[in-house]
Amino acid sequence: MTPPLLALEEHYYSSAIFDSIGETFQRTLHAVPGLADQLRGVGDERIQAMDRGNVAFQVVSHSFTPGGPSAEDCRSGNDELAADIARISEPHRFAAFAVLPVADPVESATELNRTVSELGFVGALIDNHADGKHFDGPEYDVLWAQASDLDVPIYLHPTWPSAQMREHYLGSYSMPVAISLGGPGWGWHPDVGLHVLKLFAAGVFDRFPKLKIVLGHMGEMLPFMLERASDMSTRWGGWGPRDRPLRQVWDENIWITTSGSWSLAPLKCILHNTKIDHIMYSVDYPFESNERGLEWFKELEASGLLTEEQLEMVAYRNAEKLLKVQVKTH
Repeated sequence: MTPPLLALEEHYYSSAIFDSIGETFQRTLHAVPGLADQLRGVGDERIQAMDRGNVAFQVVSHSFTPGGPSAEDCRSGNDELAADIARISEPHRFAAFAVLPVADPVESATELNRTVSELGFVGALIDNHADGKHFDGPEYDVLWAQASDLDVPIYLHPTWPSAQMREHYLGSYSMPVAISLGGPGWGWHPDVGLHVLKLFAAGVFDRFPKLKIVLGHMGEMLPFMLERASDMSTRWGGWGPRDRPLRQVWDENIWITTSGSWSLAPLKCILHNTKIDHIMYSVDYPFESNERGLEWFKELEASGLLTEEQLEMVAYRNAEKLLKVQVKTH
């Protein structure tokens, strides 16, 4: 019997954040019938969609905030999300990740502390860069320190390339192709992987050895290059050796989810180099459907790749432990 599923890359827009993303991106969301409506609410429609996919528990979060929302918009958006969850018929089936004003690391740390301490959020989901800037600089230590002190994870989520980054994806093809190559068709994923390697190279995991980072989409390509990156990282000696090698950081500081990657092929690779208790199920709702996720999980069950205990770990137990939440299993 398929275990209950816990999904933690599941998307939402409050009014404050939706208004902040700009008309161009709003039009993109409205272009897909029903998508904007699914993103804007935490209510009966979302619960029904969860039930169709055997999702017992969902962690809701904002994502895709081009340019980075202001601290004020983040506060309003997080308050609205907390209120939306509190008023629905089954609030026990939900938790939340905070949206943070990632262009401002001090304000990000402040808002992370507020949402976890006052609103009961279980961490934050943040865009992978702020106008092309990753978060490996010392100015972001205040954010990593706050996450470590609170013992909550930061979910590093892909976002659209900045204007400068977009130039790398232009070529002898139409603009829609370039947009896809820079986004979900390719560019999102290695850029998140690069970001993690930059955090490692900059010593972030040395300074914050208890930092917890979550990566979606089967690990944002890192599992498939992990051995080579680990070998190459031994040559990154300009700053002196890291306290722990990359493989140890991968084992101790990085969790991955299955979100939106509906094939067993990548998981077969991941099972060879990633601890089973750091692998978690997710959907990417509503950009992906809960039904498609359930279909994939049933395929995983039938494959024999995992024992019954391991299936439960991926389905919900690993996320329960990481997020300190509890799924009702009956």
